[in-house]
Amino acid sequence: MNEKENEKTPSPVTIVIPHIGKSDILYTCLRSLKNEKKVPFRVLIVDNGSDLSAEKVSAILPDCQIIKTSGNLGFAGGCNTGLRRVKTTYALLLNNDTEVRGNWLLPLVRCMEEFPDVGACQPKILSMRFSGKYDYAGGMGGLIDRFGYPFAIGRIFDSLETDQNQYKGRYRIFWASGTAMIIRMRALQKVGLLDEDFFAHMEEIDLSWRLHLVNYRVASDSESVVYHYSGYSLGHEAYQKMYLNHRNNWVMLLKNYSAQTLLWLVPVRFLFESVTLVFSLAKLDYKRAWAVVRAIGFVVGHSVRIYKKHRAVQSIRRVPDSAIFREMYGGSIVLEHFLFGVNRVCDLKGTLKWLESGLKQ
Repeated sequence: MNEKENEKTPSPVTIVIPHIGKSDILYTCLRSLKNEKKVPFRVLIVDNGSDLSAEKVSAILPDCQIIKTSGNLGFAGGCNTGLRRVKTTYALLLNNDTEVRGNWLLPLVRCMEEFPDVGACQPKILSMRFSGKYDYAGGMGGLIDRFGYPFAIGRIFDSLETDQNQYKGRYRIFWASGTAMIIRMRALQKVGLLDEDFFAHMEEIDLSWRLHLVNYRVASDSESVVYHYSGYSLGHEAYQKMYLNHRNNWVMLLKNYSAQTLLWLVPVRFLFESVTLVFSLAKLDYKRAWAVVRAIGFVVGHSVRIYKKHRAVQSIRRVPDSAIFREMYGGSIVLEHFLFGVNRVCDLKGTLKWLESGLKQ
């Protein structure tokens, strides 16, 4: 890129922030956005039910638009309400419990403009709860194994790495975190919006999977940094979070994998779930056990609806599962972590991949 191109005004971005509950944390988020000077942007707040003050919002960001919904549409429904109003080339989904610092938006826009085949990109996400640690909800970029268990660069299950700038650069990832992810609207038109039946949790993984199916890539860029208060809306140990994670993960697999892959994968995944159930009961973790049972019951009870979702997703597929597998971790993150004690993504061979072609890890 020459100097003249560098001086061009970046493409504008519409930032969509779904919001519910107390608004003080949102006001803090909006104040941090005021510091963005390099990329033109507008903000859409989707109010799913809160004590939001339009006057306070206007005092912080005068051009901010508030969209009030009829009720709590969840993260997926709230984001979609905003995304339907986006007219810019890029949209950026941002959690209300985040803070941005420094030059955070320009690297994301540059990544999208330098790589037209990137459908979504996320920043480095650091924790506000655990200083110096990568955030639970995405770290330096989302990964997943073939059995559908998600993890992230900088976070494997509940193990968080300390950020020592060890993951510097742009990476190819499987999923971008809904905590902060920029999306190419043209790509979104091809794959559809977030699945509102998910309500919350894993909807961004499902969306990223569909991007891969139509031959887009998903990326992360460490030059952009966002801080997140993970678990502010719903704690990690909350039963509802456990249930939604188990339920939505099953639905995501059944939607996005081909029928041929599901023939062998479903029995293996059911075995993993059975082990989870047994260990949960042994530890008297009845919340987890009930979440597993209820999630499987949901899948059985809604099999026709899930089959229709599967048909719809497979109709847009442009690449086979063999290509999808190349974007995933080839082993089992469950076995690597719980049996062999692996807590760092850099210890998983072949997992980290540079976005730029021609570079090697």
